[in-house]
Amino acid sequence: MIQSLLIANRGEIACRIIRTARDMGIRTVAVYSDADAKALHVRQADEAVHIGPSPAAESYLVGEKIIAAAKETGADAIHPGYGFLSENADFAQDVIDAGLIWVGPKPESIRAMGLKDAAKKLMDEAGVPTTPGYLGDNQDPDHLASEAERIGYPVLIKAVAGGGGKGMRKVDAATDFADALTSCKREAMASFGNDVCLIEKWIESPRHIEVQIFGDSHGNVVHLFERDCSLQRRHQKVIEEAPAPGMDEATRETVCGAAVRAAQAVNYEGAGTIEFIADGSAGLSADKIWFMEMNTRLQVEHPVTEEITGVDLVEWQLRVASSEAIPLVQDELSINGHAIEARLYAEDPASGFLPSIGRLEHLDFGPAYRIDTGVQQDADISPFYDPMIAKVIAFGSDREEAIEGLSEALQAIEIWPVKTNAAFLLKAATHPDFVDAELDTGFIERNLEALVPVSEIKDSTWNAAAKFALADGDKDLGYLPLDFRLNAEPVKRVTLGHDGETRTLDMLDKQEILIRSDFSGKDMVLSEEYGENVSYTAHMDAEQIVVFSEGQAVAFDRAVRGSGQGTISDGTILSPMPGKIIAVAVAEGDSVAKGDKLVTLEAMKMEHTLTAPFDGNVASLSASEGAQVSEGVALVEIVGGE
Repeated sequence: MIQSLLIANRGEIACRIIRTARDMGIRTVAVYSDADAKALHVRQADEAVHIGPSPAAESYLVGEKIIAAAKETGADAIHPGYGFLSENADFAQDVIDAGLIWVGPKPESIRAMGLKDAAKKLMDEAGVPTTPGYLGDNQDPDHLASEAERIGYPVLIKAVAGGGGKGMRKVDAATDFADALTSCKREAMASFGNDVCLIEKWIESPRHIEVQIFGDSHGNVVHLFERDCSLQRRHQKVIEEAPAPGMDEATRETVCGAAVRAAQAVNYEGAGTIEFIADGSAGLSADKIWFMEMNTRLQVEHPVTEEITGVDLVEWQLRVASSEAIPLVQDELSINGHAIEARLYAEDPASGFLPSIGRLEHLDFGPAYRIDTGVQQDADISPFYDPMIAKVIAFGSDREEAIEGLSEALQAIEIWPVKTNAAFLLKAATHPDFVDAELDTGFIERNLEALVPVSEIKDSTWNAAAKFALADGDKDLGYLPLDFRLNAEPVKRVTLGHDGETRTLDMLDKQEILIRSDFSGKDMVLSEEYGENVSYTAHMDAEQIVVFSEGQAVAFDRAVRGSGQGTISDGTILSPMPGKIIAVAVAEGDSVAKGDKLVTLEAMKMEHTLTAPFDGNVASLSASEGAQVSEGVALVEIVGGE
């Protein structure tokens, strides 16, 4: 068995691996960049080694530094987690050549499945059904355009080395193909150093079904059933669940059997995932599910499989890497209950899901069933890495119970001042179509308006903030029991401010009830006056009251200050975060319509398009292609047209 394990990763997955390794009595070694010097995974490991500056290209992606750290600390194995170097066959081989144990599949298996076009050809030979498309070597844009015409629109352009939604573009019409291909290739080159693309037929009502497989060095391969990852935004998974809703036993047997054959075709060892695309227009059926790709690593969404099978997949990884056989045979594996995972990100859905960076001054996950995270209160969300805060996992005896548990967990989340997608996730998890399992990968885009929380602050939220202010300022008020009413209490006035608006509220205790919540010990306001069944909690200091409800956080000023007249007008487009400008679509004097593309910024490993907020003209332009910009820098100024 492995005695000392270096984890070549950071954040949530590093903490996840440390947890299992500690339970198994295995010593752990963390690596960290400048930005992660105080990170949770660094504090949790038995030892930690600094490997370089904050950019991943200078630290977590430098294999030589990681191998040197393993040798320096006496580690005998390296676990890559997911992302970074986890699917880099050359790094895996370097680890092995250094005399260390690689906790992952053999390098030749990674190579065989690492490029989507080669993997699809291999699956065709293994009798695994694949999506219709073009896999050829000719990458001439005109030839790719002609292949797209042959396949028939809509099509999906995919970088052969892609993953995580990067290097993927859906194209609905021939007129959009050239721009989409250029953007796809640019993003793929920046993320993977390889801009070769394939083209697939876009499947209508597509559902993303994937199968967890596991192999060992003794020739055994098993599956641990399927997951449904259909709720996606920009091809990145948002909510995942297991098992897949609507999957009958016959279809499950066919799909999982195909996944096992796919793994056997490359003599697979360790944890892996076979991803399929399904035409869900008439429900799931075996003849309408096709192979997409294989991920030769542990997946972000692995907890839902662990929850329904009772298996610790990281433990299996460590045992298989130590040359042990898979602990269970296929007949000993079964599905028990239902699990759902939501990815909690530091991002602002109301601003196009732009990442939100900064310090987590207040962080409380509440009474969630399971939280996998790599941060604690006062941690920093930096611009250098993926902005995921945590994975919120719920389990129940059936899907209805799991959804209820996830909803309760998301409602209880309190994070400030970093913005999060908690309210967005809550709306998605409670949307009638999701509850009824009416799922496909277009669900979020189709329902985006209903899922993105409105920016307007409800009267009941103002009232809740006033109640908190009143109770906090008058310690003699105490906490009223849930069924208590005061009929003749004098009016008490509270003045609050939010985003330039000031309100003076006349408070009567019959409007709101302040209680002490039994499960958390927090102050809680229950809304009655406004016909809601909503509870509020708050984080308070001398200057602000931050009210939390249904995944949202709203800050109110106690002492109302000036209205901030020096702010920039709505027509000035600011850089939302530090990054590099990779495209400028306008020039000074140009006329633009609302929604027109202005500037494309590359930040946090993704491209972010900034658009015109209204019809008008480009009055000034300071953005230039290739420039590095800081957060809050004015890039373009739009003035209203005639």
